[in-house]
Amino acid sequence: MKGIVAAGHPLTAEAGAAVLRDGGNAVDAAVAAMLTSWAAEPLLTGPGAGGYMLVAGADEEPALLDFFVEAPGRGLARTAPAELMPVEVSFGDAVQIFNCGAASCGTYGCPAGVSAAMERWGSLPLAQLAAPAAALARSGVELNAQQAYVFALLAGILCSTPEAAAVFAPGGRVLAEGERFRSEELGDSIELLGAEGSAPFYTGSKASAVASWLGARGGLLTAEDLASYEAVVRTPVRVRYRGRSVLTNPPPSAGGLLLALALALLDRRPAPPRPMDLVEVMERAQEERTDAFVSGLAGPGFAASFLGSRLGATTHISVLDGWGRACSVTCTNGEGSGVVVPGTGLHVNNILGEEDLNPLGFHAFDAGRRMPSMMAPTVVLSADGAVELVLGSAGSNRIRSAILQTIVGVVDRELSAQGAVDAARLHFEDGIVYAEPGVDLAELRAAGRAVAPFRAPNLFFGGVQAVARSAGGALSGGADPRRGGVVAS
Repeated sequence: MKGIVAAGHPLTAEAGAAVLRDGGNAVDAAVAAMLTSWAAEPLLTGPGAGGYMLVAGADEEPALLDFFVEAPGRGLARTAPAELMPVEVSFGDAVQIFNCGAASCGTYGCPAGVSAAMERWGSLPLAQLAAPAAALARSGVELNAQQAYVFALLAGILCSTPEAAAVFAPGGRVLAEGERFRSEELGDSIELLGAEGSAPFYTGSKASAVASWLGARGGLLTAEDLASYEAVVRTPVRVRYRGRSVLTNPPPSAGGLLLALALALLDRRPAPPRPMDLVEVMERAQEERTDAFVSGLAGPGFAASFLGSRLGATTHISVLDGWGRACSVTCTNGEGSGVVVPGTGLHVNNILGEEDLNPLGFHAFDAGRRMPSMMAPTVVLSADGAVELVLGSAGSNRIRSAILQTIVGVVDRELSAQGAVDAARLHFEDGIVYAEPGVDLAELRAAGRAVAPFRAPNLFFGGVQAVARSAGGALSGGADPRRGGVVAS
């Protein structure tokens, strides 16, 4: 086996696996899968999105490539943007409000991330990786059950503008299972990225079109924001857990640091942890997400001081190649802004409209500040430094709880990667324990905890994609059925 890929759609996973079979490395495979996901998972990611990539193993110095969304507004007078448009999204047993419209759009990073990843780690031409994805976008992808569910969930956003409706709801209703999503303009943009890199999306024709379209509709994203954007390489946060090293997303992102805190606190308790243990460390991590925490994330040395003072010392793709190199990449378009820029194929993110990512209030961050994401691509290293587990998740605030429980499943409960991904999950937020069927809630109820049980597993609890390497070198994968995940090799 030349490697293994776990991703949120069969075509996404197969695109990465095909690159591995052709001799590409883990980053080549991850980039091919990313580009394919823009056509196969168009509401979760795309060129108007942002994300993070963690690379480690094979004697590679671990590094986190940050290409997440920035707060826009460079060159603008501090005038009020257009109003955000609230849309209610129901998961069946829980409801969330998301905001869309031009004022929800931040400075996207995916094109810059693709180019930077290939320049630093790639071994194949970007045009070669982009060509199949461009062709797929033009010919179209038939919606499977999971993608159709996402389309139905986000129908209010997808029908909020004529441009979005033309792409995602061409018959006056959102596309349904078995119907085909296609976009010639998206295919053209993927092909352009392969041929010219990210420049057209930040200083060229695509950038000009995006800035003009959003500006005319009260958005804050300017040509100066796009021209100033850069993908940034950072040193991952590292925390010990059961004799292993866990590498994850550092500040100015928030999710990795809170995940590291939860793991370190859990490491002090007996293994395997009880549901009560999980809830208590989730509660402690949530309590730390204060205004001071969010404001301090951008400061130098914040991770070390934060963890030291307390411890004493969105779609996801996971890849392991035959050389032992790991690549864990999470990208998100939020729920999408409903703004599809004509001539570009870009459905721009709504990160400025996600309440979870704006704890200080909407439009509170200065222009150029990376938004404090919950996304946390993660790698677990064994005691001898070899890659043992590569994982990450989609799922907004549920990302860190989903990753935490998957690590617990593999490390503490000795489950396979698939078994750990499949296992019933819980999530603590705002005083409520949300739980899937199969979680033992007796102790929590006896302790007076407010419990909100779900009737079935649900993508509310994240979408973990994981690949694992045994001590003997055997590779295996775990793909989340909550998000239609698939493993390919």
